[in-house]
Amino acid sequence: MSAAKNVVLVHGGFVDGSGWQSVHRLLTRDGFAVSVVQNPTLSLEGDAEVTRRVLDAQDGPTVLVGHSYGGAVITEAGRHAKVTALVYIAAFAPDKGESVGTLIADPAPGAPVPPILPPQDGFLLLDREKFAASFAGDVAPEDAQFMADSQVPWGVEALNGTVAEAAWRAKPSWYLVSADDRMIPPPAQRTMAERAGATVTETAGSHAVYVSRPEAVAELIKQAAAHQG
Repeated sequence: MSAAKNVVLVHGGFVDGSGWQSVHRLLTRDGFAVSVVQNPTLSLEGDAEVTRRVLDAQDGPTVLVGHSYGGAVITEAGRHAKVTALVYIAAFAPDKGESVGTLIADPAPGAPVPPILPPQDGFLLLDREKFAASFAGDVAPEDAQFMADSQVPWGVEALNGTVAEAAWRAKPSWYLVSADDRMIPPPAQRTMAERAGATVTETAGSHAVYVSRPEAVAELIKQAAAHQG
């Protein structure tokens, strides 16, 4: 199997695909064909379908990358025939029958609690005033403020969507643990990565590590793309 030259990037909840801009720039400079999925984050099933359509359009082996809730999306959509590797960036890696909701239902004592506001009409948002500290602590303050003010409402249905079959059980995976994450506790990230049998890298960084540390993210994606197994 030849090395992958295509990369598909999947964003998580509360944000859109524009946060991948620096990662996109680094990868395209190195000759990768990069596609950014714009998930509506209404339901896991719908987001997986949007991702599959982007995968259908790829012309060969593809690395599928997910951040945060995007990890659930790539776990569901990653069984696609063109996907040769999965890359989780501070992401959820649910198993069959699990959802993001089940994975966060029982936080460890003392773990930071994301400032998710009560659902409104079936959608979730983060408290704007606490967004930067919890989601983007190492992002430039004006950029973190923009992320807070441009939040995409995250559907409760997406949060509770369960995985039918976990792609990481059939495809090799890589995982970037964000050591200063205040949304998904680093110990939970390490546990999910270990369960998935992922090749793990760890870096200092907030939950928005794909924005603040694009070099580390791009480097791990390149490792996955070079894998021929």
